[in-house]
Amino acid sequence: MSDERIVLTLDAGGTNFVFSAVDSTGEVVEPVRLPAETKDLTKSLATIVDGFTQVSQRSPRKPVAISFAFPGPADYPRGIIDNVGNLPAFAGGVALGPYLEEQFQLPTFINNDGDLFAYGEAIAGLLPAVNKMLADADSPKRYRTLFAVTLGTGLGGGLVHNGELFIGDNSNAGEVWLLRNRLHPECFAEEGACIRAIRGSYARITGTSLDDAPTPQEIGSIAEGEMPGDSSAAIASFTELGQVVGDALANAMTLLDGLVVVGGGIANSHRLFMQPLIDEMQGRIKTYDGREMDRIVQKVFNLESADQTDAFVAGANKTIRVPGSNRTLSYDPMKRIGIGVSRLGTSAAVSVGAHAFALNAIDSQ
Repeated sequence: MSDERIVLTLDAGGTNFVFSAVDSTGEVVEPVRLPAETKDLTKSLATIVDGFTQVSQRSPRKPVAISFAFPGPADYPRGIIDNVGNLPAFAGGVALGPYLEEQFQLPTFINNDGDLFAYGEAIAGLLPAVNKMLADADSPKRYRTLFAVTLGTGLGGGLVHNGELFIGDNSNAGEVWLLRNRLHPECFAEEGACIRAIRGSYARITGTSLDDAPTPQEIGSIAEGEMPGDSSAAIASFTELGQVVGDALANAMTLLDGLVVVGGGIANSHRLFMQPLIDEMQGRIKTYDGREMDRIVQKVFNLESADQTDAFVAGANKTIRVPGSNRTLSYDPMKRIGIGVSRLGTSAAVSVGAHAFALNAIDSQ
């Protein structure tokens, strides 16, 4: 269902701030790109006001809200940013949401990018696509939970259940990046599941300098035989990433139990890491006395593989009879997880999530 209400958005990176205006059909203005002011708060706030002012003036209709993702740590429900990462200007606590509400007289909503990515994919991406496949196959199975991971500069996460974002009591849920690293247990998962991880693995395996390592896109091309280089090292680099992400997801799915969507730039190379990721999740784990058992209860399927998608959709449907009755029920006892890449594209999913979050908040008031 279309909604013509316009929401102003911001993609806040460490290099550029990109402002836009969206309705339910997507962007309605040409985005405004301004250099990010990361160290000086006064300049950074001025840049943000300037960007939102420009897209607001270009908007074909009066905006009803501002909604965007901003790097944490943060108290997202209150719009307070306390960034100690790539935006040090906001360290110490900056009430960015209330500030923008005063400047523009518009309700302002700030979230984590992983959360908004998950929300967008839950509304119009992987989650409804999977449920449609199940419905078309007359399966009784439906999914209500979607966990998202983004693989790029870092490892992000987000969780949606029953159409609602779950951010936790401290705006800190879904922080999958801090799980233990499968290959280096003394480290956290993000160290093995991001751009620098792939470049670092390739450099280590080939005995070259990290500074000289190709980009993940180039390493992917080397692995596919499309560029010269060490193809076995390239494949191994993505395999290592798949193992780390797979272990992190196995831990997460024991608690969350739903579909998984993968976004971020590295998701474009899913052919190279998805099967190692699934193999890790479907691996074995031991008891103290050495007995082995399945790593997780659920079976895991790659939704980017036609064969695995067919098996996922088919499940194990059967008909059972209610005891003492002629009544029958359709029953699918196969506990399963489907993992696929973003159906919308990461940026588009974040935009969809930001727009929908703002309108839902307005409509529920």
